[in-house]
Amino acid sequence: MKNNINVGNKHNSLNVLIVEDEIILAMAIEVSLKKMGFTVCAIATSAGKAVEHAKNMKPNIILMDINLNKKETGIDAANKIWKEFKIPIIFLTSFADDQTIKEAMVCEPYGYLVKPYRDEELKASLNTALHKHQYIFNTRDGKEKNNENILYLEEGFKFDREKSFLYKNEDKIELTTNENKFFDIITKNPGQVTPFETLYAYIWSEDAYNMGKFRNLLYRLRIKLGIDIFENMYEQGYKIKIRKKLV
Repeated sequence: MKNNINVGNKHNSLNVLIVEDEIILAMAIEVSLKKMGFTVCAIATSAGKAVEHAKNMKPNIILMDINLNKKETGIDAANKIWKEFKIPIIFLTSFADDQTIKEAMVCEPYGYLVKPYRDEELKASLNTALHKHQYIFNTRDGKEKNNENILYLEEGFKFDREKSFLYKNEDKIELTTNENKFFDIITKNPGQVTPFETLYAYIWSEDAYNMGKFRNLLYRLRIKLGIDIFENMYEQGYKIKIRKKLV
C-alpha cells in the first residue's frame, strides 16, 4: 500500500476509518479530521463493521477505539485487519494500564493515544504513522523485488524457493512433505505448465501415475489455502498462478 502523505492538504486528502462505539465522540473526531484535511470514509461502531469497511473501502489509516462495548474488541478487529489488509492502525483508549497496552501491541499498531487527547496530538500521530507505514512498505517492497528466490502468487501468497516456505502475506503456512514437493516442482518454471507425470514422479518417486492420489493432494491444499492458486491446463498439467505485479 502506498500512501499519499501530504497531510493537511485538502486537495490530496487521505481516507480515515473511525472505529468508535460512542457516536457523538466519533462525530467530533470526524469534524477534527476534516479540519486537518482528511476525509472520513466511514464510522464503524463494532469490530465486525470495522473489518467490513476496511475490506471494502481500503482506508489509508484507521483510528480504532479499543473498548467497543461489544463481544469483540478493537484489538480483535485490529488483528484481523492488520493480518489481512496491512492497513496502519492508531489505537484510541481511555485505558493506559500495562495489560491493555500489552494486548494492543500484538496488533503492531502505529500509535496509541490515551483519551482525552488534543487535536495536535492526533494530527502528529497520524503524520508519524503514515510516514512510518510508507517507509516500511517501500523498503520491504524494494527488497522483495530484488529477491529472485521469492515467487509472488495471487491473493497475497508468496513462495520462497530457496527455503521452500509458503506465506500468506507475512504468515508462514505449514505444509506437509508432499505439499512442499508440489510447490517445489510447480514453481521451478513459473508461468509454464508442469506435466501431470512430472509432478507425480517428483512427489511420490513412482512411475505409475495414480490420479486419485494426486487429486487428493490438490483437494487438501485447496482446503488449507482457502483458494485455488494453481491452474489445471486441460490434458497438459498444472501451472502456478503468478501475481502480475507487486502493489
